[in-house]
Amino acid sequence: MSDIFSFKGASGAGWSQPGPILGESEARNSIPEGIVRSSLPDWPRASEPEIVRHYTWLSNRNFGIDSGFYPLGSCTMKHNPRLNERIVQLPGIDRIHPLQPESHIQGLLCIFFEMQEMLAECSGMDSVTLQPVAGAQGEFAAIRCIQEYHRSNGEGHRDKVIVPDSAHGTNPASASMCGYDIIEIPSAEGGRLDLDALRAAVGDDTAAMMVTNPSTLGLFEVEITEAASIVHEAGGQMYYDGANFNAILGKTDPGLMGFDAVHYNLHKTFSQPHGGGGPGSGPIGVRAHLSRFLPTPVAARREISTDDAEGIGDGFWYFWQDVGSDSIGKVQQWHGNAGAVVRAWAFYRRYGKELELMSEHAVLNSNYLRHLIMNPDAETSGRIHCMPSEGAEADFVMHEFTLSMAPLKELNGVTGKDVAKRLLDYGYMSPTLYFPQIVPECLMIEPTETESKEVLDKFATDFHAVLSEDPETVISAPHTTPVKRVDEVWAARKLVLRHPGTGFED
Repeated sequence: MSDIFSFKGASGAGWSQPGPILGESEARNSIPEGIVRSSLPDWPRASEPEIVRHYTWLSNRNFGIDSGFYPLGSCTMKHNPRLNERIVQLPGIDRIHPLQPESHIQGLLCIFFEMQEMLAECSGMDSVTLQPVAGAQGEFAAIRCIQEYHRSNGEGHRDKVIVPDSAHGTNPASASMCGYDIIEIPSAEGGRLDLDALRAAVGDDTAAMMVTNPSTLGLFEVEITEAASIVHEAGGQMYYDGANFNAILGKTDPGLMGFDAVHYNLHKTFSQPHGGGGPGSGPIGVRAHLSRFLPTPVAARREISTDDAEGIGDGFWYFWQDVGSDSIGKVQQWHGNAGAVVRAWAFYRRYGKELELMSEHAVLNSNYLRHLIMNPDAETSGRIHCMPSEGAEADFVMHEFTLSMAPLKELNGVTGKDVAKRLLDYGYMSPTLYFPQIVPECLMIEPTETESKEVLDKFATDFHAVLSEDPETVISAPHTTPVKRVDEVWAARKLVLRHPGTGFED
């Protein structure tokens, strides 16, 4: 099967493109000369079966959660129930425009309001906005709320944000975008927060601390409330990165831990499909003292009666409510990624308190797979390290765990990247590679709660098989994928954003 641009059937055959919106003379008068095409685009001329085959061919070249096991650490790539897709496509939900009157979108506004309430409940926060459309945008919005809070208290001099060395890269990036300086503190020997380093880092210039709990090492920060006290006593605020929220639902929440603001990844914890740049949703929740700074507007409701001016009977009227003059404003043009919100709402409403069982299974799967891979009786024992490797932390992790391929590299030159590439040949997506950076030759694995024991057993067997293979086979992998080993440095520096020969070079 060749690409769609190879189809050059008879002129006028295949899909009929619409005629030009403007006539030739009108176009010349209204379109700047520098952006007018020198020739018509070379559209493919393909029949419907040929187009369908093309897109089916493309889909078979991609890997997704529907293709196989996707153990991408810290990203919670789990099964997305198809029921959610049916709900998001219901009439009255799938074809709504953001500018429609509130009277036309009462159902969607009700979903937005309920989602705000449910997220506040499970996180221990007081107010939520669904506006941010990515986790990193949620981070940025939450830090901006904290920034305005300090300014409103006459403490605009607070210009430092503290992050652990195991933090997601978006944490310091988001804080830096807000104009903050970043103070990185090291992890303690067991991999958790170093409270002594934190005490040394805080001061009257501390604006906030950004923490993921459980951490990217898969460890729960058991002293998180003390860490929160240290930051609060210095006058700072605590921000919770919700990337790993899938591990704690129903067991604890950021509010109990002492956090003031949190972002949620609806496209991770609550099953919204993601990958390849979207679609995402990164709502934020805040405690009451930060509520007035939230992005505006938020979904709200008021009770109505039969003699209400709206005249729609008993019940509630849902509407967009302006947060007020202290709001940081909008962080994107509309009110949030509606499709992602509806899917997450459907997931939450379906499972409710059973979400606690979801977290239990996520932690169980992680520990089960970790012990299979680190089996001391395996022939490959000693070729990898699990981080942390000593102390009580070595016996139990949360939803994910990190492996170091450093011993394997020292033994035969096979790196973490080589192992990740070779796993593609076995039908798996690679685990997260080289993150967190504090683990040498790191692979981070998150099996999620939706994988069966049989899948985990086979993955562990295949993982050990890769560790036992001839180094040349592993170093030259992958061998079976449509695209073989690529030069990542060249690809990053010389982006090719067009398919060659499409006729769109102009």
